[in-house]
Amino acid sequence: MRQLTVSMQAKLDARATTFCHCWRLARRDGVIMGFTDHDRDLAFGDVTYRANTGLSASQIESMLGFGVGGAEASGALVDDGLCETDLLNGLYDGASVETWLVDWSRLEDRALLDVCTVGEIRRGEHVFSAELRSAAHVFDQPRGRAFQRGCAADLGDPRCRVDLDAASLRTTGAVVAFAGGVLTLDLAAPFETGFFAAGALSFLSGANERVRLTIKTHRQDGLRASIAFWTPPGGSISPGDMASLVGGCDKSPGACQNKFDNIVNFRGFPHMPGNDRVIAYPNSLAKAMDGGSFFR
Repeated sequence: MRQLTVSMQAKLDARATTFCHCWRLARRDGVIMGFTDHDRDLAFGDVTYRANTGLSASQIESMLGFGVGGAEASGALVDDGLCETDLLNGLYDGASVETWLVDWSRLEDRALLDVCTVGEIRRGEHVFSAELRSAAHVFDQPRGRAFQRGCAADLGDPRCRVDLDAASLRTTGAVVAFAGGVLTLDLAAPFETGFFAAGALSFLSGANERVRLTIKTHRQDGLRASIAFWTPPGGSISPGDMASLVGGCDKSPGACQNKFDNIVNFRGFPHMPGNDRVIAYPNSLAKAMDGGSFFR
């Protein structure tokens, strides 16, 4: 139950109030921003809540049990607020949003209404709208292991245990050009074609600094690399921008053994029978289908 001060409760019971809404947005990279629908800036809790940002929010829906409630926030894309480049680069994905009810005439009278997580973001020409999911959305996330051929771990995570800081798995490069969705870089060390496919590229400078993108394809010719992304960056890319690259894994046992020498930590079931085995008919010329292993 929310605890309200006596003066705040009295103002809520009155016919006319001096309340407004404030939103505290905390990105996963540590950046904290404040917004309010009041007509002047407000400050509390070491955060300044800026007015005139064009941000507004819908009603907050709450559901019984573990149902996922939520709301929607919409606003204008402005340089001193939420800019288009940051939205496109995913800097607000998974950000935490606190919604406060605040008495602008006495900031001590305030109440935390809800804490949500930014979900799907839709962008228009000059505006955006973001889905705000309640804390119950965490219970919708998959848990446990999946019975699948490919590895269920992510490269470098505690289950995989590959050291992504190893010099053999990463390098840096300078941007030469970006045209037709293909990024050309001069790398500090040569690698085989496809080594960085499914890996990650992080910009170290330029308009996309700190942005991390997943690599779709990688071609190598000496020190010159050609990289294509699944999703292009939101900011402009200029020659001379620096980036770091980390090798990728296709989650197959072959890559785990030959590329990373890490088959002991493989988290998949490569000998799992496929659909061809499930629908196969008994055949005197084939191996016996007695429930035993097909690989012994």
